[in-house]
Amino acid sequence: MRRRELLTLFGSAAAAWPVAARAQQPERLRRIGILVGSYESGDANASTELNVFKEALAAAGWREGSNLRIEYRWGGGILARIRAEADELAKSDLDVIVTRSSPATAAVLQKTSATPVIFVQLVDPVGQGFVKSFANPGTNATGFTNLEETLPTKWLSILKEMLPGLDHVTMLYNPETTVDAGQFYIRPFESAAGSFNVSARAAPVRNSQEIEAAIVELARKPNGALIPVPGSFLASRHHEIIQLVATHRLPALYPFTYWARGGGLMSYGIDTSDLFKRAASYVDRILRGARPGDLPVQAPTKFEMVLNLKTARTLGITIPPMLLARADEVIE
Repeated sequence: MRRRELLTLFGSAAAAWPVAARAQQPERLRRIGILVGSYESGDANASTELNVFKEALAAAGWREGSNLRIEYRWGGGILARIRAEADELAKSDLDVIVTRSSPATAAVLQKTSATPVIFVQLVDPVGQGFVKSFANPGTNATGFTNLEETLPTKWLSILKEMLPGLDHVTMLYNPETTVDAGQFYIRPFESAAGSFNVSARAAPVRNSQEIEAAIVELARKPNGALIPVPGSFLASRHHEIIQLVATHRLPALYPFTYWARGGGLMSYGIDTSDLFKRAASYVDRILRGARPGDLPVQAPTKFEMVLNLKTARTLGITIPPMLLARADEVIE
C-alpha cells in the first residue's frame, strides 16, 4: 500500500473514532419527580395509576432503572406535607415533575417556574392560575383535568333516578384541599338541587372526626344520600368513608371509578388510570424537547358509570333497569 493511501486510511479511521465513541456512550439518564398529593405510599389505587404511567413510558422508550429515574413523593392529603414534598422536588435537578391534585400542583408551581410540570387529577387550571388557557398554557405547566363544572348536576340526576324518594343530599368536602374552597362543586350542586326536589347541604370536614359527624348527621333522617367531592383529603380517606357509609347504611355516589370498585354503591366520573396513561405521552414529548407551554391542556374524553350490585343488595336498593342498562361497569 502506498504511503499516501496508508495516511488517508489512518486519517479516515481517526476521524471516525469520536463518532463511534459517541455512538457507544449510554443515553443520558433522565429524572422525573412525581408528587401524589392524595395518597400514602402503598395505596392500591395509586399503585395502579403509577403502574399504568410507567408502562406507557416504557412503551415510549423510557424505562425506570435504565434511562429513567423516578423520584416519588407522597402527601397523604395533608397540605403541610404536600408543600414540604413539593419544596424537595423543586430543589432537585429534575427534567419533569408530575403532580396529582390541585394542592400538589399549586405547591410545586409556587416553588419553580422553570421545571416542566405535568398535572393530573384537577379542575379549573385557568381559574387556579396554573395556565393561561387550555389551548395555549403559556407557563411551565400543562396536563389533564378530571371533571367538568356541570358534573354535580349529573350526580344529582343519577341519584334521583336510582332513589325516587330521595329528599336530601349532603356534599362532603374539605375547603383546604378542594378547588375554590369547595365552591366549584357547591354552587352547581345547590343550584340544581331544587329542580330535583331535594335539599342540599354542604358539609366541610377537615379530619376523621368531622367526616364521621357529617355522616352520622346525614343518617339521622331517612331518604338521604352522600356525595364526597374530589379533593386530596377525601381521596386519601376513601376507604374510611366507604366503610362509614356502609356502617350507617347510606346510599352514596362517588366521583371516580375506584370508589365503586372499592365497595362504594356507585360512581360517575373518569377512570383516573387513563389520565396517567395520557400524562406519560406528555412526559415523553417534554423529554424529547417539547415545552409544556406549547402542549394544550386536555379535558376528560369519557365519563363512566360503575354500579356495585353487591353493595346495592346489602343496602336493599333495587337499581332501576334503565340505569343498570346504561352502566359502563357492573360489579356483581
